[in-house]
Amino acid sequence: MIIIPVAAWCYLPTIIALVGAWNREPDYSHGFLVAPLAILFLWARRDCYPIECDRFRMWGWSLIVLGLAMRWVGARYYLEALDGWSIAVWLGGVVGVFAGWRVFTWALPSLAFLLLAVPLPFSAERVLSMPLQHVAAEFSCGILQMIGEPALATNNTIVVGDHHFEVERACSGLRIFVGIAALAYAYVVLVRRPWWEKCLLLIAVVPIALISNAARIVATAFIYQHVSVEAGKKFTHDAAGWVMIVLAATLFGLLLRYLKWLVRDYTVVNVGDLIRHDATNRAPTAIHRSQGNQDV
Repeated sequence: MIIIPVAAWCYLPTIIALVGAWNREPDYSHGFLVAPLAILFLWARRDCYPIECDRFRMWGWSLIVLGLAMRWVGARYYLEALDGWSIAVWLGGVVGVFAGWRVFTWALPSLAFLLLAVPLPFSAERVLSMPLQHVAAEFSCGILQMIGEPALATNNTIVVGDHHFEVERACSGLRIFVGIAALAYAYVVLVRRPWWEKCLLLIAVVPIALISNAARIVATAFIYQHVSVEAGKKFTHDAAGWVMIVLAATLFGLLLRYLKWLVRDYTVVNVGDLIRHDATNRAPTAIHRSQGNQDV
């Protein structure tokens, strides 16, 4: 078991760098909750823990070696994300070596969830943010036009009356996308539902994130236009994040409620068992009536 404290000592600089990124970058402040939630997933699924475990499998050592190789490549080429992802791979190898394949598959959802704690590389974040910025600007402009506001979208800029709104990278919706994806992932892991319903929930992450982010931009523009610039700035910095979270959670809840209404669970009953059950319930009544007639 000496491998665990040695690896913890080796990964200490990586963990310190991750904590610094969570403190410094608002888009990844959720990193503080990832590890506790991963442990919660294990606790919630404890009834599925395999009774029999096969230990000391060689494939587990291959995952450990792969995790160490990822860490070396990340340090060699300054790929901090690869270094952070190697923690989940290394932990998976340790679970495979000491607990076996069945426990590894049981713990896999929690191990995969740990990947959300690692900030994306800047290049990947830029590639994802640029199309999201354009979609957010066009979608928000369309909503503003439908509610009667004089809005015009030019690239990533929305013009509403005398006000110009630049949909910057921080406003692209990547943060709310990660948050909603984590929420959907938690539901899929914790709730026992059909596989097709889980797939629909994961697919719904993208439109719900776009709608929530567009609602924030529309609300901000509306306040700028009809209230004041100061109120718009205050809403953007103080309340907008909470509004997006509440709206996304509400849309998610409505989708779940619709799926529950659309597909209902019914108990399949054998006709023969139903007839026998009905006959058994009627038999005492018939005997009681016959006895009553004899007394008369």
